[in-house]
Amino acid sequence: MITLAVDFGGQRIKLGVVQDGQVSVREILPAHAEQPLKDRLAVVSKSLHSICIQNHIGIRRCEGIGISYPSVIDVSKARIMDHFGKFGNASSIDLQAWAREAFGLPLAIENDARMAMIGEWQYGAGMGRQNLVMITLGTGLGVSAIVDGHILRGEHGQASILGGHLTVRYGGQHCVCGNLGCAEVEASTSVLGQLARNDPLFSLSPLAREPEINYAAVFRWASQGDACAIHLREHSLQVWSTLAVNLIHAYDPETLILGGGVMGSADIILPAIINYTNAHAHTPWGKVQILSSKRGDDAALLAAEWLVKTQSCK
Repeated sequence: MITLAVDFGGQRIKLGVVQDGQVSVREILPAHAEQPLKDRLAVVSKSLHSICIQNHIGIRRCEGIGISYPSVIDVSKARIMDHFGKFGNASSIDLQAWAREAFGLPLAIENDARMAMIGEWQYGAGMGRQNLVMITLGTGLGVSAIVDGHILRGEHGQASILGGHLTVRYGGQHCVCGNLGCAEVEASTSVLGQLARNDPLFSLSPLAREPEINYAAVFRWASQGDACAIHLREHSLQVWSTLAVNLIHAYDPETLILGGGVMGSADIILPAIINYTNAHAHTPWGKVQILSSKRGDDAALLAAEWLVKTQSCK
């Protein structure tokens, strides 16, 4: 089975060709998420055609296109229902028509956090699990859940994927979702620069001289003793750990997977969250297994194969 895969992220759009559970071809485009989705789809279409030509993959050999997208999704209609400040005017686009016109293929689309989880569930750290939660630490905080072997979607498609918008700080920062004190607005890459600049020690920190403030820089400078970076690191670990406890209480998983680009510092993040959840989560039956993603950036691309196979919209 050959599937074309597209993973829309806040910073990057990842393209791939998936063949029998393996990503055989990869390409990365800048997201330019401030642009309308229609404009980015034109670039995606051109790039996918180019990938297929360069790798001698006939479009007609492909079973379909699987898309990972950062929004609430109507899976049955392959429609984007909402947006969080990325890729405007997306809800007006008929994606099935786009796939037919551009490739002559069926299309399936799902929320990006769910796609990362599906990739791990089918091909990675979550294989064989029936109750699973995943947190993706990146531009935002993506959350998704599998309960009793079923992907949790809910009445309107937003069950579990708004886990990053659970309140972790009463009366905290205003979030793009409309809530206050969400985990995502308290500790994610999207707000990290502002968090750093609000720290009273920022002007004295080497972070102030970084061309881009990201978690790789925060963890690096924290390891060298910078007080501002240490504060940001500890604050973020506290937020992510609190979110993990909330999700364990809400979904009762056997396994919680941590993924996303921020997990480049897994040697610090993983034990911190394990220790916190072991101390604070109510699990009288035992401890939740907490693992790092095995498939990394490939997880959502791999999920495209499963998605097209199980629910592509003809």
